[in-house]
Amino acid sequence: MLENFWFNVEYGINHVLDINAYDHVLFLIALTVPYLFKDWKRVLLLVSLFTLGHTLSLVLAGYNVVSVNGQLVEFLIPVSILVVALFNVFTAGKGAQKEKIGILFFSTLFFGLIHGLGFAREFHMLLGDSDHKLMLLLEFALGIELAQVIIVFMVLFLGYIVQTIFRFTRRDWIMVISSIVVGLVIPMILNSDFLS
Repeated sequence: MLENFWFNVEYGINHVLDINAYDHVLFLIALTVPYLFKDWKRVLLLVSLFTLGHTLSLVLAGYNVVSVNGQLVEFLIPVSILVVALFNVFTAGKGAQKEKIGILFFSTLFFGLIHGLGFAREFHMLLGDSDHKLMLLLEFALGIELAQVIIVFMVLFLGYIVQTIFRFTRRDWIMVISSIVVGLVIPMILNSDFLS
């Protein structure tokens, strides 16, 4: 039983950290880059909302409640990353991330739903006819959350070093990283099967 638990948690961690499917990492970078270590509670809330949306869409797909066009979802994933990165570019240094629960929180939950649907087919095959679908989903979600916390910590730590030691302004740090993310996701959008 414990073996299965660790397998599912590790599967969740690998889902996020898979170098061949770096869209998840790009989204987390775009989501985290505007923040500092002192904002960790807000960042953790955003990341947890993302996990909630991701898990909810996997539950809905796992129990055959929803079925979506895979090509559309694969197109919407990089679009969602682009939206967050562009939001950062246009609001860098303007304190938009300080707002109370607003567009960023709802969009993060929505993006979690989209990203979860993108993984639903593969996860559906893993679940098969298991009697413990919900438990598998929760263990997988725990792995996702752990991997996301690692990435968030790395982005915050790198931001701290760049802004403290190399004296980048916070605005420049946000602009540079968000622009790199934009540059990486535009080809993903243009090469999408949905546009073919």
